Amino acid sequence: MSQSDTCFDYKHIWHPYSSMTNPVPSFSVISAKGVYLKLQNGKNIIDGMSSWWSVIHGYNHPILNKALKKQIKKMSHVMFGGITHPPAIKLCKKLIALTPKKLDCIFLSDSGSVAVEVAMKMLIQYWQSLGQKRRLFLTIRNGYHGDTFAAMSVSDPDNSMHKLYNNLLPINLFANAPISSFNESWNTSDIISFQEKIEENSLKIAGVILEPIVQGVGGMNFYHPTYLKKIKILCDRYCIPLIFDEIATGFGRTGKFFAFEHADVVPDILCLGKAMTGGTITLAATLTSRHIANTISKSKIGCFMHGPTYMGNPLACAVANANIKILNTNQWKIQVSNIEAQLVKHLLPLMNHPYVVNVRILGAIGVVECSRLVNMFLIQKFFVKHGVWIRPFKRLIYIVPPYIIHSHALKKLIDVIEKALNNRKLFI
Repeated sequence: MSQSDTCFDYKHIWHPYSSMTNPVPSFSVISAKGVYLKLQNGKNIIDGMSSWWSVIHGYNHPILNKALKKQIKKMSHVMFGGITHPPAIKLCKKLIALTPKKLDCIFLSDSGSVAVEVAMKMLIQYWQSLGQKRRLFLTIRNGYHGDTFAAMSVSDPDNSMHKLYNNLLPINLFANAPISSFNESWNTSDIISFQEKIEENSLKIAGVILEPIVQGVGGMNFYHPTYLKKIKILCDRYCIPLIFDEIATGFGRTGKFFAFEHADVVPDILCLGKAMTGGTITLAATLTSRHIANTISKSKIGCFMHGPTYMGNPLACAVANANIKILNTNQWKIQVSNIEAQLVKHLLPLMNHPYVVNVRILGAIGVVECSRLVNMFLIQKFFVKHGVWIRPFKRLIYIVPPYIIHSHALKKLIDVIEKALNNRKLFI
């Protein structure tokens, strides 16, 4: 990329969560292979983020590339309204086989945020079909479900990046987040706040939505599986549908194929995205029960009122099928287990660092919670200079590497995090 292109990017292109007047510098990537990103200057850096949780098998995977090339020779896209095609049918068969038997109706979309929007719209229309105008959703604090409006309305209202939209968003119900960590003892008081909310508002709540086990960018908290079990019992008691947002955690990231498997509970609606295509092209899905789907479909309207232009995109469906074929070899289980073991061995000791509040590890997720905010301008340059790509936020430095990462590359990611902690200039 030329100097003029760099200047153009800086002046005209808006990157995620960035300012146009004082943007965080962007690094030009010209190619990627395995766990490495190749920069414009020829330097290879280790990707510790899997391009925001999605590139689980690494970049330029031959099986995924082959699937894309094969499909694009047939058609890259065709509308899904009134038309169907083999890649979508094959994918939906695979998703039904992978998920609990209860979830047998699938709505395909093109991003995780939209999958959440679809889930929420389903439940609003579901209750309308039953003659009830329920519009409230119950969730927990410190959550994150996406950047579109309905998704923002169930993300943390006070501490999230969406706070500035509070006066415009629908007002939903927020219970206190559980404090019992994944590997610690269950604290029975954790469920009290949620139980009070659902009891007081049971006839107004359209649905409950949660990120199972792992709260993502709301704080990267890993909570106790018993909490999910208690939530499910309450939802069943009051006949309130339960949505699980597995967009970040689905497809093996936590050591289980889906994070809700840690609690052995089944939702009424399941949202999937990110890793579904192995990080090659955008695709998402919302799965629900036959009961919910039929209730919506038998209403006066007679159909579910949603239909993205790129719904069921054949190219995305084809590569998702190839991705699931790779996952079905179960090699991911060994890979994620090895990553977790190495994180425990080398990342966990950073708990003793004077600038570290906590270290959390689950599956192929490693989180270092710092005592001070990171300086994004400086720390990003520091990581790239030392040969790694890590994208922190607020006080969190976390890694979610591709499953294929070798031990030496993972060790380097951890070593560079430690070097960053030792450099006080990188923190505010």
